[in-house]
Amino acid sequence: MTNHKEKPSQNVPTVSRVEGDTLVELVYDRDKRKTGLIVSRFGGLWNLEQELSLGSGETLVPYSAANNLIAKDYVLLPSTPVEYGFKHELVADISAHLRRYVDLSPRFETIAAYYVLLTWVYDAFTEVPYLRLKGDYGTGKTRALMVIGSLCYKAFFASGASTVSPIFHVLDSFGGTLILDEADLPFSDAKAELVKILNNGTTAGMPVLRTLQNRHKEFSPYAFKVFGPKIVATRERFEDHALESRFLTEETGLKDVRADIPIHLPPEAKTEALALRNRLLHFRLCEFFKIKADSSALIPGVGPRLNQMALPLLSLIDDPAVRDDIRRMLEEQSAAELLDRQESVQGAVLAAVVAVIQRAPGGAIAVRDIAAQFNADHCSDFGGPVSNRWVGHMLRTRLGAKTRKSSGIYVLREEEPKRLVALASRYGIPVTTPE
Repeated sequence: MTNHKEKPSQNVPTVSRVEGDTLVELVYDRDKRKTGLIVSRFGGLWNLEQELSLGSGETLVPYSAANNLIAKDYVLLPSTPVEYGFKHELVADISAHLRRYVDLSPRFETIAAYYVLLTWVYDAFTEVPYLRLKGDYGTGKTRALMVIGSLCYKAFFASGASTVSPIFHVLDSFGGTLILDEADLPFSDAKAELVKILNNGTTAGMPVLRTLQNRHKEFSPYAFKVFGPKIVATRERFEDHALESRFLTEETGLKDVRADIPIHLPPEAKTEALALRNRLLHFRLCEFFKIKADSSALIPGVGPRLNQMALPLLSLIDDPAVRDDIRRMLEEQSAAELLDRQESVQGAVLAAVVAVIQRAPGGAIAVRDIAAQFNADHCSDFGGPVSNRWVGHMLRTRLGAKTRKSSGIYVLREEEPKRLVALASRYGIPVTTPE
């Protein structure tokens, strides 16, 4: 008879896990300096465990309380689930906490309160939007990050001065919410890496690949998971228009701060934040498996990207008046983004392309004719006429158009006019269809 040795159990330090119909969440009791795993199998009922054995042979154990990120509050965790009550009561209490310590516009305060709720169930969706505070220094951005971030799911605090490598590793290991201050970086490899995190982090299943070196000095690619909610503070917009479309933004410094806002956060702010995190943990345990994207919340007339980003947030909002107000804000944001695209250099070149195409439908479209139209419309804006070569460069690099040489001049390839006219409609550039 052959003896089969059982495979030894493998201890896996765990922050959170969704395993079938079971939720596992790390908690940290600061007074006892002790971590544990909350295990919930029955829609909100839970136990505190020090290990959980899985059929795969893994044994989930909590991260150590001595972990630097946990012990020093760089990642904020709840301490125990506490009955959350009703969703509208929880949102109202989140709003009240925000109002007590930070001065936000009423609309953004509501958005931030629901965004906090979203962070605790973000992995029930496949896309998430980001929040952003944008304004000059001294306008309350950092305070807003601290107050909103202190309520979010597994909030991890970092600054633009941080090296990007630990951000990759913490997001991959802990997940949760990245709270990033001073995200404006000068042009550098660090900025490029940060933009990768932000661009890939809105959609589940879109990791960032990086090459690491193992203990044998061998280089090996690793897929870092970066999906999850993020709240950032910047002074300026990002140059990447695709990245800009991922933010719900509050402009800071547009008015004087309310007189009742404390200059320094009092000690009780941390206690209140922990109490809310504990209620939010119970909300996750009770509601995670019930939450789904609500397609009725889609906004007609708004682009697919903005609808994708907004749908998870709108799906959590039951109040029709609040939904309608946020829809109006998103419609305004969509219109502003469209105007920005139209007024950009590539938008101006695209408008010139459309004008030339409509004058000669079906004919060859010469780059020199596009340049002549562009100069007729924008010569004074550029301090003089631009060259045909410059327009050709813009067509190829900014609009992805392909050209070819014909009878000594450059023209658009045959398939390009139709594609560029379709692109113009996305920019909101009027296109007249020949009768």
